[in-house]
Amino acid sequence: MSHSRSQNKQRRRTLPLILLLAVLVVAGAIWAATTLKGDRNEPGPNSVASAGEQTGTVLPTDGKSGSPASPAASPESAEAPIDQPTASDLSKTYDVVITNGRVINPETKLDREGLNVAIQGGTIALVTDKPLKGKRTIDAKGLVVAPGFIDNLSYDPNPLGVWNKIADGVTSNIAMHGGTSSPEKWYPYYVRNRTPVHFGASFFYTQARNQFKLSRYATAKPEQVQKLVDQAEKALNDGVLGLSFSLEYVPGVNDKEILPMMKLAYKYNVPVYFHARYSDMEEPGTNIDALNELIGYARASGASVHIDHINSTGGTFSMKQSLKMVEDARAEGLDITSCIYPYDYWGTYLNSARFDEGWQSRFRITYKDLQIAGTKERLTAETFRKYQKEGKLAVAYAIPKQDVIDSLKAPYVMIGSDAILEPGYNNHPRASGTFARTVGLYVREQQVISLSDAIAKMSLMPAQRLEKQAPALKKKGRIAKGMDADIVVFDYKTISDKSTVEKPELLSAGIKYVLVNGQTVLDDKGLHKDVRVGQPIKSEFVRVKESAASLKWDGVATAVLQYRGGNYVDLDSLKSHGYMVSWDKRKHAATAVRVDGATPVEVPKPKLGELILERGYKLTWEDGRTTEMLAVGEHNYVPVAALTAQGWKLGKDGNQLTLTP
Repeated sequence: MSHSRSQNKQRRRTLPLILLLAVLVVAGAIWAATTLKGDRNEPGPNSVASAGEQTGTVLPTDGKSGSPASPAASPESAEAPIDQPTASDLSKTYDVVITNGRVINPETKLDREGLNVAIQGGTIALVTDKPLKGKRTIDAKGLVVAPGFIDNLSYDPNPLGVWNKIADGVTSNIAMHGGTSSPEKWYPYYVRNRTPVHFGASFFYTQARNQFKLSRYATAKPEQVQKLVDQAEKALNDGVLGLSFSLEYVPGVNDKEILPMMKLAYKYNVPVYFHARYSDMEEPGTNIDALNELIGYARASGASVHIDHINSTGGTFSMKQSLKMVEDARAEGLDITSCIYPYDYWGTYLNSARFDEGWQSRFRITYKDLQIAGTKERLTAETFRKYQKEGKLAVAYAIPKQDVIDSLKAPYVMIGSDAILEPGYNNHPRASGTFARTVGLYVREQQVISLSDAIAKMSLMPAQRLEKQAPALKKKGRIAKGMDADIVVFDYKTISDKSTVEKPELLSAGIKYVLVNGQTVLDDKGLHKDVRVGQPIKSEFVRVKESAASLKWDGVATAVLQYRGGNYVDLDSLKSHGYMVSWDKRKHAATAVRVDGATPVEVPKPKLGELILERGYKLTWEDGRTTEMLAVGEHNYVPVAALTAQGWKLGKDGNQLTLTP
């Protein structure tokens, strides 16, 4: 009896312990499941996470070769919208369907596996997870589907080098380091040549300046400068995408020549590309001086500036300081970007000013650090003089590896090759491997930036740098409905550059398909050299004409600006209709807030013949919506359609428009 009571007491004491233990086990299981789930959903080192979050992370392997597996898309990017096709869309048979790929669209942050891309003609018709039918189907399972790469720091699309560009995933070759002084001849030549890549060019100031037979150390006279400005203005109206200077190679060019061109660039809303004046930290003349010069031009003129290959010019040996200077200038409101090529050695011609006396101390190298591109030959004092007379291009092992890494992480730095392969192969290997190397070495192997960021730097960002006055580029650098079908499909596990200093002609590996204008130029059968569908990429300028429409806004006659099928009104006219408008000079942005009453403002009509420009200036309404404005002279214009979104009712009777509360 007492023994039974003792057992019962023992059971009563044990039961709570068992229950407590069970609770702890369940809680532990829930915690583990939640933690593991959270770990699986965290952005990987090659997702859209910031570069700073990637340090020290090791990629998983594929379990077979031991090579890094393709990084998973982050939850945020997977939520980016895709098309929801209708029954009619699904019943169609498209020209090409790319199936089951990991589609990355850097503009919308879409990064998702298992998507299908439909192409009709030269345009992307759909991006969806629904099954589609195509006359040709490309199975992209396990592959990345990205916008075709845009090389905005290339040279003329010669008939040899363009195929190496295609094999490196490039679909647009834009000669902004160089270019032409005669676009009326340059563009038609490459149209006749039937180039496989899209192509465009800058107004190349050095080439234009050569008409005066000036020494590289001489400065142009005022009347010569004016002639060059007039020629550049004509070139812009003939389609060039911007202006370009090579100050280190022509040191005689100074502010007396540059500032008039900068003011012209601002007037036409195009960027100015600069190979900066200095490439080292040896006095006199350092990277800091070079960047201060370019930032000063941007500040004095308002024009956009692009710094060519900052890893070899303007940032070598001073990268962190140089990047901080650019970052501060951008925070000031200046429009400055840059690019790099992903190599820790540069290359240029031995007879250029870069090899003027003192180059050894400036670049911290000797003759043995120079190698003739296309050969195995390292130089001596004797062979240097020989090849200098011949104007050979030499590679210089002179860029700190960390400078490449630091510059690649900067959010305003994109990728540009600064090369195209030419007969004789006396070229830097970047002519053939720039874009594959960016992904293979700096994303997959070294995890410096995410895959999504790399694709943005190779496609979207170059398009955005030039698209304000080049409408063709607004449809490139994106994978989305209505965009141009310029697409690269690659294997993340194997993409890599194969070109070397000795053999710069070697094609990149891992790039499986390249489509230009919806046509396949590269596939498993190799390059299709009969497919030559590249189109010219040109600036376009619209000027104010007499408006066919008139507007009465709340009974008040208001001038209407017409642009590409839309109607616009002067920003200041909002003040007459119950808005308080303020302008942020640093951000180039306005705000509009409804207030009681109105302040009648007399707004002048836009002058006939003035340029209508897309400067990217934005108007923010009090509800948080933003509207992109147009610029005409000193005035900004708001689309009438944006006013209807703010509650105004638009009426139309022929060409007579009305806006009422």
